[in-house]
Amino acid sequence: MDDTVAKPSTDNKTWDGNNKPLNASYGKMMMWFFIVSDAITFSGFLGAYGFSRYKFIDSWPIADEVFTHIPFIHGNFPMYYVAFMTFVLIFSSVTMVLAVDAGHHMKKNKVIVYLFLTIIGGAIFVGSQAWEWGTFIKGSYGAVETKGGKILQFVKADGSRVAVGDFAISIHSERIQQKSNNGIWYQSEGAGTSVSLAEVTKGFLADESILIRTQYLDEHGKRTVLSRAESIVKLKADGRDIVEGANLKHNEYGTPLFADFFFFITGFHGFHVFSGIIFNIIVFFNVIIGTYERRGSYEMVEKVGLYWHFVDLVWVFVFTVFYLI
Repeated sequence: MDDTVAKPSTDNKTWDGNNKPLNASYGKMMMWFFIVSDAITFSGFLGAYGFSRYKFIDSWPIADEVFTHIPFIHGNFPMYYVAFMTFVLIFSSVTMVLAVDAGHHMKKNKVIVYLFLTIIGGAIFVGSQAWEWGTFIKGSYGAVETKGGKILQFVKADGSRVAVGDFAISIHSERIQQKSNNGIWYQSEGAGTSVSLAEVTKGFLADESILIRTQYLDEHGKRTVLSRAESIVKLKADGRDIVEGANLKHNEYGTPLFADFFFFITGFHGFHVFSGIIFNIIVFFNVIIGTYERRGSYEMVEKVGLYWHFVDLVWVFVFTVFYLI
């Protein structure tokens, strides 16, 4: 038997990549494989968000009414801080491009400077996202949750929101502490709201300038505001509990599904940004000690740059789908 191995013809070769397909190293190819697979994952998440939003389009929270806060400044600034976060992340992508270009020209000091700016930009973004989460969880105005799990918000006649704590009237009551010898056992007692439903109801009835706004949209895309008489009937007949802020079960801004997607998608992306910061820090110190200078190549900077550009691009889609549309 002839043991010789047939060699491919040199004419019309279908493979000319050798061990560097598309003239890219193994490491860069693996990074591209990861980026493509991760892009498919994010596409699935955003697709699920879009489907759920379409299904509950008549009661989906309006982003301009939810993300209105700026640190250390009290007021209503819809989307300003989210726009700032987006600008910072995009700017960090620019500094990463400059770091990669400096690496191509073997300019160590410039790589250090631009990588440092990229790390700072990422840290600002992640810190801002953590602050945004805290504000979203804490809430601003509070609302009443109905027996059917819907949300009733309080507004003035001009449509401006009113916090439940601003009009609730305190009702003095003694709280009985339950002990094990009473036959009542529990692991922990959930954190209560700042006011009770009875206090909110009492204050609402005493202030005739306050109306109830439901979570449903009218034909103009605005929340439906009930008349004073309808508001009183709705609160008395359907009010179940007070909701302040948002979590995976309750959401003062509207359907809890909105909060579920918010925490999951922005949290998943934030984890990617945080991971990118760690990668950049490792590469940053390797640049300082001259690791890539001795190798004669700054390809590692280019590989982490690919990852960083990917998370920036994903945020553009998250920002567009979640905040703008």
